[in-house]
Amino acid sequence: MAKSLKVIIFLASAICLLSLLGIVNADPTFNVEGKVYCDTCRAQFLTRVSKFMKGAKVRLECRNREGGDLTYSVEGETDANGGYRLTATGDHEEEVCEVVLVKSSMPECSEESTAEYLRKTARISLTTNNGISSPVRDANPLGYMVKEPIPECTEALRELGITSDGLV
Repeated sequence: MAKSLKVIIFLASAICLLSLLGIVNADPTFNVEGKVYCDTCRAQFLTRVSKFMKGAKVRLECRNREGGDLTYSVEGETDANGGYRLTATGDHEEEVCEVVLVKSSMPECSEESTAEYLRKTARISLTTNNGISSPVRDANPLGYMVKEPIPECTEALRELGITSDGLV
């Protein structure tokens, strides 16, 4: 009885050790998901009259924190609903990773903001050492702007409590 108990304990310990080694040596894989939209109001955020872009190109870029050298990159394209999914491999804990716009699929909606205070990228964390158990990383929506707001914007922004002078 004692001998079989020792064998069971030994086998359970070996299985635990082997599974732990498998986790440590495995290169993590992440799915970075997000959306690209046409900002029809030039509001620089999603509104009810924004349109999601099919066929827009995006790129995931990871860079060294010091120096900013590119260490990892993968490109993708949005689906019919403006969504994309980029598969990234490896742990990038010591890097800054962001999704950036590459190319609009709508010539009439291809302007990017030049305002310095606005983020033109969606920063994400690609590491297993951050408390997130899921391999899915959701990126903030990224948008291109039209040259002139569409007429429906006045009402859409008013519904949000925003007037033409920016006051509530």
